[in-house]
Amino acid sequence: MTNTNPTVNNTQLLQQMQQWRQHLHRFPEIAYEETQTAAFIAEKLRSFGLTVHQGLAKTGVVASLSAGSGDKKIALRADMDALAIQEQNHFDYKSQHPGKMHACGHDGHCAMLLGAAAYLSANPDFNGTVHFIFQPAEEGRAGAKQMLDDGLFELFPADYVFGLHNFPDIPLGQFAVKSGAMMAALDCFEITISGKATHAAMPHLGNDAIIAAAHLVTALQTIVSRTINPADTAVVSITQIHAGDTWNAIPESVLLRGTFRCFSTAVQAQIADSIQQLVAGVCASFKVTAEVRINPENIGYPVTFNDAAATDLAIAAATAVVGEHGVNRQPVPSMGSEDFAFMLQEKPGCYLWIGNGSSENSCLLHNPHYDFNDQILANGLAYWLQLVKNLLV
Repeated sequence: MTNTNPTVNNTQLLQQMQQWRQHLHRFPEIAYEETQTAAFIAEKLRSFGLTVHQGLAKTGVVASLSAGSGDKKIALRADMDALAIQEQNHFDYKSQHPGKMHACGHDGHCAMLLGAAAYLSANPDFNGTVHFIFQPAEEGRAGAKQMLDDGLFELFPADYVFGLHNFPDIPLGQFAVKSGAMMAALDCFEITISGKATHAAMPHLGNDAIIAAAHLVTALQTIVSRTINPADTAVVSITQIHAGDTWNAIPESVLLRGTFRCFSTAVQAQIADSIQQLVAGVCASFKVTAEVRINPENIGYPVTFNDAAATDLAIAAATAVVGEHGVNRQPVPSMGSEDFAFMLQEKPGCYLWIGNGSSENSCLLHNPHYDFNDQILANGLAYWLQLVKNLLV
């Protein structure tokens, strides 16, 4: 691995970043509850001499640093929130908050961006402005959109916005990035099927919502296999089924919940329409009724779509850090989703993956045994610094 950025050899800063990361891991907070996390980050930013703005999307933190006389401005973003998962690791910095853990590496993302803020504030050898954005509620609660709605880019104008995420099974010392669709759109749906309740021994006297739901679960799988062009990647999954309270009664209603993912707005619309049609048809055949809600609670995320010019800038920075062979320029897009997509709709930018190493021993994202790999802190820091060096000249 080639690395020309001197910061990765700054042992003291890297040790601090590891300490910050493990502190954040020990005290995880979920969406819009990141008060301790925000306070910790804000205190560190102020200790670097930066002016800090708090309150966007409730717990968001933003700090800015200007140097020279240039008017170029870039924004660098890290997500802060944890997940509602009970951690099953046993190291000394494991979660102290029952039922919550940093199972996606946002603790590491914050540490890398804090490291960049610390280094640049001490070494402002650039020409322009850097905004350091620490965003809450990435995990299914659209914190990025809320920050935008609260005036993020009006308060902190930027020419480009950049984000990154650790990625298990991308080798240590490597990055992966491409222009265009990097991660899928996220849409959720909720189907309430209403029938006529009856005694389980007398099903002919009712209208069985459970039977209709069972057929519908199977029928929904035909959307991708039979209505979507095979060249368009998509998935529809039922993730929840709720019905009944006792052994001997057919319930009046069934609640189904699920998600669909794809890489284009046209396919999004097609899937949503197909769900409505299948629900109507299947339920009519069983003489039950249904209500379909797409994206209840405004859960949906757009496609994470990288701007071509910004991607070239990201590739150049990543290549300077790890060399030509350390950057995969054609990764397979992920069916996972990311609310950084909202920021990419507002500003040209790029979202990049940094290798977290092997996922052996269940070290997968959203797994109760997951832990961010502290060995990649140096490369994440170097990438941020190289972006600033390249763009703000």
